[in-house]
Amino acid sequence: MSGKPGEEGGSTPREGTPQVDRAWRPEGTRVRVGRVEIGGPGFVVMAGPCAVEGMEQTEQTAAAVATAGAHVLRGGVFKPRTSPYSFQGMGEPGLRVLSEVARKVGLPIISEVMESTQIPLMAEHVDILQVGARNMQNFSLLRALGKVRKPVLLKRGLAATFQEWLLAAEYVLDGGNEQVILCERGIRTFETATRNTLDLGIVALAKERTHLPVIVDPSHATGVPELIQPMALAAAAAGADGLLIEVHTRPEQALCDGQQALTPERFQQLMRRLPGVLHAVDRHLWRPEVPAHVAGAR
Repeated sequence: MSGKPGEEGGSTPREGTPQVDRAWRPEGTRVRVGRVEIGGPGFVVMAGPCAVEGMEQTEQTAAAVATAGAHVLRGGVFKPRTSPYSFQGMGEPGLRVLSEVARKVGLPIISEVMESTQIPLMAEHVDILQVGARNMQNFSLLRALGKVRKPVLLKRGLAATFQEWLLAAEYVLDGGNEQVILCERGIRTFETATRNTLDLGIVALAKERTHLPVIVDPSHATGVPELIQPMALAAAAAGADGLLIEVHTRPEQALCDGQQALTPERFQQLMRRLPGVLHAVDRHLWRPEVPAHVAGAR
């Protein structure tokens, strides 16, 4: 569809978020990351450590998630922490570790960018630029990402309404970057038994109202390893296009959020169970497309 809202050939979507609205692109947006497609019939799993802590830890975790069938490697190098005394990430050295390991296992990378000055460095190594919940309304960062030709994963803020989340995405799209992925990671409520409250209703609503792919992060949403798998499966049933999962070979030794990381064994179990749920909603785990002439020769 050509033309911006209000221009000839444009659409007449809901007021305020014209470029995010499904009326702008009824067929839905599919974001390509290397060979991986996010937003199509294939369900995409992004997995890895909360934070890059060193070469050995990153290599072990990356190998584990790749072997289990993950499609994208996650890993934080710049970490926004509630306490100034908590581990803040390895920064540029960690980014180089992540990039080297990703090449070895053959997976694209997703990692968080915290400010616009980090974009040039991150864009050299990272395939998907993540905007964390705390930066969802960092409008200067969103505008800068609108000028980048890299996919952007936008997490919903801790207390953001549906409309506020979409307006944040609108900033990126309005800058010219149409490769936006929404991510529901739980919101803050009165409940304290879980770290946050996973809002699966908003996942279904986002799929109905917008044309953007929607990913779910059950690790941050629950903060409890035992709850990650059931919530991940529920997200698949609710219509999500993929998952963002924290995995660590030794969660008890993790420098960041070890309490919400799956062990490789638990991650493998999740990957084995996902196809059954996806089949029930006419989806499947993403797999590379086989050219027609190759498929016909089989």
